[in-house]
Amino acid sequence: MITDTITQQFKKQVCDEIRLLEEGKNRFRLFTPFRFDDGDHLSIVLKKENNQWIISDEGHTFMHLSYWIDSSDLTSGTRKELIDYALNEFQIQDRYGELFVTIYNSDECGSTFYGFIQALLKICDVNYLSRERIKSTFYEDFKKLIQQNFSKERYTFDWFDQERDSEGVYEVDCRINNLERPLYIYAISNDNQVKDTTISLFQFEKWSHQFQPVTIFEDEKLLSKKGLKKLAKVCDQQFPSLVNHEQEIIHYLKENEKLKNGR
Repeated sequence: MITDTITQQFKKQVCDEIRLLEEGKNRFRLFTPFRFDDGDHLSIVLKKENNQWIISDEGHTFMHLSYWIDSSDLTSGTRKELIDYALNEFQIQDRYGELFVTIYNSDECGSTFYGFIQALLKICDVNYLSRERIKSTFYEDFKKLIQQNFSKERYTFDWFDQERDSEGVYEVDCRINNLERPLYIYAISNDNQVKDTTISLFQFEKWSHQFQPVTIFEDEKLLSKKGLKKLAKVCDQQFPSLVNHEQEIIHYLKENEKLKNGR
């Protein structure tokens, strides 16, 4: 009787394709039509804990995302903000990676389940954002690459020449020091950034800066070929994308370290 009532509420609030399968005392597997992008179904159970019914993913959602995204990327930056927003919006709790919601009122179990589904689907969207490499996560990944390969005293993000450019008009995404010629590295995701980078590099040459320019694109194929040709005149060290050329970028950075140390 209880499971029949719960099933009907779930079907009414979510969809008709809901089934409950008893797996043990006070424990049911919830089957829904909702899936991750790779086709796997969301994993959800209804179980009783401390005399209260809860709906839980038993850690499956974060585990599934970790197949595609580094676990550390789920605990900081834009991805974490999106996850936290979804959890707060639907009052979902995170217990060491297990996402769950408590059913306080049996009359509201259907709407509670609906909110839980919505939260999981929103959290799954961070995988989509990762693959699309939107600007915010692209720049975070760029910064992470620098931080993992240089000590803190070696790099400065959003660097500018304070003597000649006190307002920071000609900014460098990251400057790597302690080299014969510092690296001026730009993370570029759109045509406006291509243009701004070209202008900045020409200006640095005009100021007689001794430096090595490097550009790392989010996806070079999406950018204007005309703009890229202009940029190539002042920067011949370019990487078409971060996600597909990360090892090449790291190799280039380490080779510059060898040159600095005379090896």
